[in-house]
Amino acid sequence: MSKQSGLGDNLYVGGYNISGDVGQLGRIGGGPALLEVTGIDKSAVERLGGKRDGSIDFTAYFDDAALLEHVALSPLPTADVLLTYFRGTTLGNPAAGLEAKQVNYDGSRGEDGSLTFDVNAIANGYGIEFGRSLTAGVRTDTGATSGSSIDYGATIGQTLLGAQAYLQVFDFTGTDVTVTVEDSTNDSAWASLVAFTAVTSGPTDERVATSGSTTVDRYIRVTTSTTGGFSDLDFAVMVVKNETAIVF
Repeated sequence: MSKQSGLGDNLYVGGYNISGDVGQLGRIGGGPALLEVTGIDKSAVERLGGKRDGSIDFTAYFDDAALLEHVALSPLPTADVLLTYFRGTTLGNPAAGLEAKQVNYDGSRGEDGSLTFDVNAIANGYGIEFGRSLTAGVRTDTGATSGSSIDYGATIGQTLLGAQAYLQVFDFTGTDVTVTVEDSTNDSAWASLVAFTAVTSGPTDERVATSGSTTVDRYIRVTTSTTGGFSDLDFAVMVVKNETAIVF
């Protein structure tokens, strides 16, 4: 993958696609806290990785239209909210997911008349997770569908350390739909890797995870299925395929 700009990115928060209202993302990051464990026999600092953390900080333009920025962010929920960042809307592009507390919604009225709001979302329990998009931005299914796959290639291939997945549902019409992440060794024979809770309404979101010892094959895709039927599902999914052991 070559150098890229940040044009065409998407940001989803709690089942709302607020991409068109976000002017900039100030931070998408995290990682382990650094613990100093320097012995008296050392001439420089020794460090170990501690607890994982992360945050996504962004600035949004005021927009009180239905299902957009103000509706999504102004409630300041005390419960966790999921944020998903897509680096562009091409299937398989880099993505980041965060289960977080939204700690503020601070407005600023500029001298030029602009009205913006700063938002800080701080990790709660899992830290920032970097993965790949399993939908090309927002995907719309009008019935049970098997999506296109992404290929992790021969270099990464099959891993043995589990995976996590993030679902954002923006709109739903119907009785029910189950979104499932599947994997395959050959891009032909598929098995369920992890399934989200059946969706009966939107907006909604969910993070799911396999065990840390689950085998995850080279190819991954998203499918939708239903028992009662549906006519419209607007959603996005990202997956994190663990290449090192993660303890939550």
